[in-house]
Amino acid sequence: MKRNLLLMFAFLLASIGIASAQQTITVTGTVVAESDGQPVAGAYVLVNGTTIGTITDAEGRFGIKAVPADAKEIIVTFLGMSTASAKVSTEPLHIVMHEDASVLEGVVVTGMQKMDKRLFTGSTAKVDAEKAKLDGVPEISRALEGRASGVSVQNVSGTFGTAPKIRVRGATSIYGSSKPLWVVDGVIMEDVVEVDADQLSSGDATTLISSAIAGLNSDDIESFQILKDGSATSIYGARAMAGVIVVTTKKGSAGRSRISYTGEFTTRLVPSYAEFNIMNSQEQMSIYRELEQKGWLNYANIANASESGIYGKMYNMITNGTLLNTEASKNAYLREAEYRNTDWFDLLFSNALQQNHSVSISGGTDRSQNYFSMSVLNDPGQFVNRSSVSRYTFNGNTSYDILSGKKGAEQLTVKLAAQGSWRNQEAPGSLNRTTDVVTGEVKRDFDINPFSYAMNTSRCLDPNINYTRFYTGFNIFDELEYNYNDIQVTELMFRGELEYRPIKELRMSGLISSRLSHTKRQHNVMDKANQANAYRAGVDAQDDNSTIRDNNPLLYTDPDNELALPESVLPKGGIKYQYDDNMRSNTFRFMTQYNNVFNDLHTLNGMVGTEYSSVRRTATNWTGWGYQFDNGGITYTPYLWLKQMNEENTEYFGESYTLTNTLAYYGQVNYNFDQRYTLNGTFRYEGTNRLGKSRQSRWLPTWNISGAYDLTNEKFMEGTKSWLSQVKLRGSYSLTADTGPAWVTNAEAIFMTQNTWRPFTSAAESSIYISSLANSELTYEKKHEWNVGLDLSFLKDRIALTFDVYGRNNYDLIGRTYTQGAGGEIAKYANVADMESNGVELGLSTVNIEENGFKWSSDFIFSKAKNKITSLEVASRAVDLVTGLGYAIEGYPVRSIFSYQFAGLNSEGLPQVYNERGEKTVGDVNLQETENLKDFLVYEGPSDPTFYGSFNNTFSYKSKNWGSLSLDLFLTYAGGNVVRLDPVFSYAYSDLSALPRDFKNRWMIPGDEAVTAIPAIASKSQVDRYGSTAMRTAYNAYNYSTERIANGDFIRLKEVALTYTMPDGWLKKTSFINRASVKFAATNLCLLYADKKLNGQDPEFINSGGVAAPITKQFTATVRLGF
Repeated sequence: MKRNLLLMFAFLLASIGIASAQQTITVTGTVVAESDGQPVAGAYVLVNGTTIGTITDAEGRFGIKAVPADAKEIIVTFLGMSTASAKVSTEPLHIVMHEDASVLEGVVVTGMQKMDKRLFTGSTAKVDAEKAKLDGVPEISRALEGRASGVSVQNVSGTFGTAPKIRVRGATSIYGSSKPLWVVDGVIMEDVVEVDADQLSSGDATTLISSAIAGLNSDDIESFQILKDGSATSIYGARAMAGVIVVTTKKGSAGRSRISYTGEFTTRLVPSYAEFNIMNSQEQMSIYRELEQKGWLNYANIANASESGIYGKMYNMITNGTLLNTEASKNAYLREAEYRNTDWFDLLFSNALQQNHSVSISGGTDRSQNYFSMSVLNDPGQFVNRSSVSRYTFNGNTSYDILSGKKGAEQLTVKLAAQGSWRNQEAPGSLNRTTDVVTGEVKRDFDINPFSYAMNTSRCLDPNINYTRFYTGFNIFDELEYNYNDIQVTELMFRGELEYRPIKELRMSGLISSRLSHTKRQHNVMDKANQANAYRAGVDAQDDNSTIRDNNPLLYTDPDNELALPESVLPKGGIKYQYDDNMRSNTFRFMTQYNNVFNDLHTLNGMVGTEYSSVRRTATNWTGWGYQFDNGGITYTPYLWLKQMNEENTEYFGESYTLTNTLAYYGQVNYNFDQRYTLNGTFRYEGTNRLGKSRQSRWLPTWNISGAYDLTNEKFMEGTKSWLSQVKLRGSYSLTADTGPAWVTNAEAIFMTQNTWRPFTSAAESSIYISSLANSELTYEKKHEWNVGLDLSFLKDRIALTFDVYGRNNYDLIGRTYTQGAGGEIAKYANVADMESNGVELGLSTVNIEENGFKWSSDFIFSKAKNKITSLEVASRAVDLVTGLGYAIEGYPVRSIFSYQFAGLNSEGLPQVYNERGEKTVGDVNLQETENLKDFLVYEGPSDPTFYGSFNNTFSYKSKNWGSLSLDLFLTYAGGNVVRLDPVFSYAYSDLSALPRDFKNRWMIPGDEAVTAIPAIASKSQVDRYGSTAMRTAYNAYNYSTERIANGDFIRLKEVALTYTMPDGWLKKTSFINRASVKFAATNLCLLYADKKLNGQDPEFINSGGVAAPITKQFTATVRLGF
């Protein structure tokens, strides 16, 4: 009996043991890539529904112990590949992973390496180019607007070739450009010309070549990776203080060849006067009548005036006998003008069709992949003349495995790529803007910008008649024909890479790239142009007029002849200004990377490398004075012009040459434990010849330390998997830098040449003088930055949230400082300024509905960034603080706008402000005052937005039989800044001017000053009494007063797009088309919200004339085909 009981007890224990043993099993296997059969090292292998998992080793092998016996599935994930799965089995598994571009969100591309996002500790945002692309907008950088938190894109001009104002987490320099570094396929894209933030908004012709990536075809772009904090950007060291934007272009893949075609057809809406606050011809004529009554438009003042319109033409006709000098005849003539209501927008703007065609071919085998594309852009332009653009691009890359690397053998891969573009563009002729520091007037002589002309020219004028501008005949359509810019841009880039893997864990690579860029800009002022004729006005044989001769400032009076009369320095022909900019940049890089996994718990990635870059820029300019366009290009250059040039120390030919060399050594270590804890460290030691001679100035170590904690893989999070998909904390602290403003080059003494002044030009001689003393301590601008981030996702990633908060301390910033004058230099540029900034960023993505083929997803982005200058000792002038787009002063943001305090109108309707003495005054204002500026000027706010973001909704429906249809609604917003209203008020107006409807509420009679802030139209007697300088200053001070400030907040309906993709079943019937879609998009439709004071003025666009143009409303149809 006892024996039986013992046997039964032993059997029970054995049964329990067997049952316990059967509860877990061990799963082993190998993971390989489908494209080449190579093992996939570092892939995450996880038992579905649990936290049990491991990482594949260098041979792609894995083993998981204690797998529950009832487990059904193994999940395998790896960067750049779609998720693979396999049924749980006790037999060794063989899992094949497929490459998939759609999962590249899990890959962080820094330009030097690719990292699994789960191991990345920095703040970054990936933007899919196909999703972000604005069809009909060929400039790819504009596609980033509203697509990533922390990235601000301001469209200060919409003209092709002009770069938008892009900021990653706001300004990082006081006088520098603060623009991010562009990296395309691992190569830094250097700017052809250095253009700072003020120049971007200037409308000067240089802005047409300000974009480093205008030659890239948007259809070639795979993705954008924006690196924001120091952890993300530190690998670029002293080039990355303002952030990095990494552009990855499309590559070939194994499989059958694919041919893709994209055709975009865009038309722009012509602007309408209904959008703006501009008087019509009847309203304008009432102003002219008042001007006539106040003594401005009588014959004596108009007959020989530098500018005249309706009244000037009327008096000219009376003089010529073509109009009777009777009240009835004059009234009839003026009445005709009163009802003319010329629509300059309709006459000057065009809705001609812009076309952009792109074709690409890609394919390859398991050892070779190729991609080639070409595109053609043909844009007749948004103006009726001189705004066309033609651009041709090509892009090709190939990758070939010389040694396959299969089964753990050596791998040797060579990659070759070439990119190129050619652009021919026309733009209206333009001179650079100037500022009168005495009166504060900002102007551009001979400006013929069509948008500016339509906004500022009277609708009473007859478009078929020549009026007077700068003492000679002027017609806008003739001037667009005879005065224009012709721009040609040629770019070529070659890149070669060699990668060698002696063992699976080790990769050595070398990169060589060379980029060539040549830009030629010709400003052609032809013989019949108004600008050319202005140099002859008053002394021309056919129109000799002593009054004009004495008043024309463009005529030359020989100082060596006391009896000399003003003469023309351009008696024949026109003017050809030519500017050539050449750049060659070379980059050499060698890098070694190590990646390994130890004991299925420890992942170690290491990298060391060195990089050398050289950028050579040459800029030449010359003036073809007297170039006779109408006579085969023969040049007639009078000696008087050369004499004048020598007297003014002006060059008719100039050349500048710069060579910037940079050498860097860098390293990075990344360690991860058990897919939970990640530590990262980066170090870079860099030197450049741009800075001071001393080693501590020329060489700089930059670094970063960061970490991340992924709570998702903690065992205590197992119970939250159903609703909480990811929780990841990130933190970083770093030092990065920048070389400072490109135009600060006084690390060495700067020597210039000049002609010394002598009483007689015949006695003048050349001399060399020191323009700037050497500053051997000139060094990098630096930035310490801390960043804390949180990544959350819920409900199996249907809700994803990213939140970052950061703080920056920028120091050793370059500013202007005053010295005791030792060495003969009172003021110089040095590292004397500091700045602090901070901000928050939020990104929220949700899948709101997904069922029965219908999907509604939303993306919301919010960013806020503020900065303050903490140290900057500089003597500023009042005119600097109130004009332009903001100024730097200690205690305020980098680009701060100040105003004169408006003090109301006086009893005569003239504008008053409080001057530097605190007195209420009309015109007694010293715009060059430098003392106690903050005591009498009012701080309005920053010119750059302090918060910005977007809200996007996508509605899609997919049917197997009918294809798919999607609707995108994309809104952008920004605010926290202020905008200076256009300076439309003046002490004197000509009969060419158009005025805003604000003038309806102007001061008319004594007592109106109590109910209106719109100043009166000054009378001729008032100008004589106060003085023209005082009156000019008074009205300019009003333009820069607190009364002329608006809030910059806006919400814009950026894009509405409808896309239809045909079903595969239909396409299979064609036997050659495998993909087809059509898209209709409306871009920049309207402002949903803006300050009413703007009255149609775009809060982003700066109406500076020249070559600047606003972003217009446009409609685009896009066809995409795949073969």
